[in-house]
Amino acid sequence: MLKFAINPVTPFQQNCSLIWCDQTREAALIDPGGDLEQLLSLVKAKNLNLRKILVTHGHVDHVGGVAELSEKEDLPIEGPHTDDKFWIDALPQISQQYGFPLAKSFEPNRWLNENDTVEVGNETLEVHHCPGHTPGHIIFFHPETKMAWVGDVLFKGSIGRTDFPRGDFDTLIRSIRSKLWSLGNDVQFVPGHGPMSTFGQERQTNPFVKDQ
Repeated sequence: MLKFAINPVTPFQQNCSLIWCDQTREAALIDPGGDLEQLLSLVKAKNLNLRKILVTHGHVDHVGGVAELSEKEDLPIEGPHTDDKFWIDALPQISQQYGFPLAKSFEPNRWLNENDTVEVGNETLEVHHCPGHTPGHIIFFHPETKMAWVGDVLFKGSIGRTDFPRGDFDTLIRSIRSKLWSLGNDVQFVPGHGPMSTFGQERQTNPFVKDQ
């Protein structure tokens, strides 16, 4: 079974998720944007073996700690889609601009595409490319537990911003309706910020993407 714990990090209170396979105790961190000692303490407290870093997109509050964590713990990086390379390459400048600790750029061990999968212990997560907030944004979906980690694509009652470079509102709406809704109304999701919800709830109540 796949288990998870949400740990908000950085001044932006970005939801970094620790996910793990309860059979093997192997774990991954999704979007370790910062506060690495706090995240590593959580891994240790749960007696897990951290094996990799998973990344939804290239914004600094989601990836500010990725390069340092990868180097420190000798961890491979998987994701995002290669269309977010320009964001990752600009991390040193952007981190300074937003008052974050200096964040190094990095090259993922594996860029991810639509229909790829990632393994955490004995558990498999699907990858879906959901551009709009950024061009290379991906989400992770675990069919057995009907759980999704959607980064800044969708929030409880809202959607991701599209006013950053290469963001696009129409593309984002299309990603949500074509890629997320097809996974099922009963899917729970962890957004990049704020509380969890379900796709069904958002289809009923979210003013940006609710069913007509």
